[in-house]
Amino acid sequence: MEQIPVGEWVRELSGIEERRFTVENVLEFCRHYGIEAGTLEPFLQWDPCCYTRNLIYKCPLFEVMAICWEIGQISRIHNHRGQNCWMSVPIGKLKVQNFRVEVTDSAKQTCRMMATDTCIMDALHPAAVNPVEPVHQVLNLPEYKARAVSIHIYSLPYDSCEVYSADKGTYMDVPLYYTSEYGKVLSTAKSS
Repeated sequence: MEQIPVGEWVRELSGIEERRFTVENVLEFCRHYGIEAGTLEPFLQWDPCCYTRNLIYKCPLFEVMAICWEIGQISRIHNHRGQNCWMSVPIGKLKVQNFRVEVTDSAKQTCRMMATDTCIMDALHPAAVNPVEPVHQVLNLPEYKARAVSIHIYSLPYDSCEVYSADKGTYMDVPLYYTSEYGKVLSTAKSS
């Protein structure tokens, strides 16, 4: 894997034509190009209470975000509104737990789901969200004993998602917020 500065990485990603911006092609890009971890520093914001979402680049086709994870932080179980997602982890490692949603009742906002497969992401092992079963959770497990940074590519950009509670058998729509944009912390930043 070739390690390049984040600015060059975004330029290379932007060079992929829209018709070729497929799950397979972008995943292959992520397998070929990694980001030099030190070049991410201007975009990294940390919060002891929850992971942070830091926008690096956005255009009509896709957005790139650095998500900062303290030890033990996890995302809620969520989807990506039918959009494609690719993830790489230039700093640390993360576990992805996938889920199959078997039944939903939109009137009652209830669901039945089950955990399926998992994968571990690190600097050499990027992943793509399965478009057929896109519901998942990202975890920086305590036993990893280190902070982590994941880079997410979302195509198309979106500003809300469905969050699921496997224990309660419910789901709901939630808005998404950035902690920072292009290296500048937003005063209205909220967790998502």
